[in-house]
Amino acid sequence: MQIKTLHDRPYVTLDSVDRQIIDLLNDNARLSYTDIGKEVGLTRVAVQLRLQSLVDNGVVERFTLAVNPEPAGFYLTAFFEISVEPRELEKLAEEMMDHPPVTLLYQLSGPSKLHMYGQFIDQVEMEGYLKTKLYVLPGITNVDFQIVIHMYKNRMALRPLGDAVRLYQP
Repeated sequence: MQIKTLHDRPYVTLDSVDRQIIDLLNDNARLSYTDIGKEVGLTRVAVQLRLQSLVDNGVVERFTLAVNPEPAGFYLTAFFEISVEPRELEKLAEEMMDHPPVTLLYQLSGPSKLHMYGQFIDQVEMEGYLKTKLYVLPGITNVDFQIVIHMYKNRMALRPLGDAVRLYQP
């Protein structure tokens, strides 16, 4: 692992072993250091040190689990495009991050917009959220949403790194 700078922003270059470790943990975050070591050809201690370095350098933020929303009782998923007054964007984003249904929240390019991903028990809960939590926030000028009918792939982690080759050439 090596730290470099691009546009005055530091980033970490990962070697093939770092990429393998990340890919293994993306698939199963419960793997032991020993099991990872067997896969990548390192000792348990070497894996532990590499992983700690990835955490210390901000490459790995946290270890978590992925929950399938439907078996957990959340049968309605929706994507929201929320247009906001530019001066209110940061304040709105801070407020919305604390809303339990909000699982992803991004600022998009172009006009001042937030992109939100939300999970709800049903349409009644979503309607209640819209009326009592979202529509009442000052600075929101428009809310557009689309309900997910069928999810084919949901991989909220980083794509597999492999050898980090460019998949698509310009």
